[in-house]
Amino acid sequence: MTPEYDSCPAMFRNQPIGFILAVLLIPVGVGAVILIYWYFKTRSTRLTLSGNAVHIERGLLSKEHIDIDARKIRTVTVLQSFWQRLFDVGTIEIFTGGDDAECTLPGMPEPNKVREFVQSRTLDPIVTER
Repeated sequence: MTPEYDSCPAMFRNQPIGFILAVLLIPVGVGAVILIYWYFKTRSTRLTLSGNAVHIERGLLSKEHIDIDARKIRTVTVLQSFWQRLFDVGTIEIFTGGDDAECTLPGMPEPNKVREFVQSRTLDPIVTER
């Protein structure tokens, strides 16, 4: 089955000024280290949406897998600053129960697509019997 959404946090689109500063620091030698660390940090998180499943994978050497049934999700919050809205990235918070987020994913591209995916899975048609 092809996932409807499969992405890692964005580097440049999430923090363009930090990315440009790191590139400018490459001649000093520090920029390359920052970019390599940042690259591995962003690639160690992946969000996949397919069917009714939300799958979150974290970690580079040791892995953490979180599987959530989209129908059990209570709320998806999308947080975006002005610059993040321009670059279509944001922080996604997924709530299943309670007051604390089940998971928080900063810097995800197209965060509203995730919110719409979950909303389409949680809205069940009203069935009336006579």
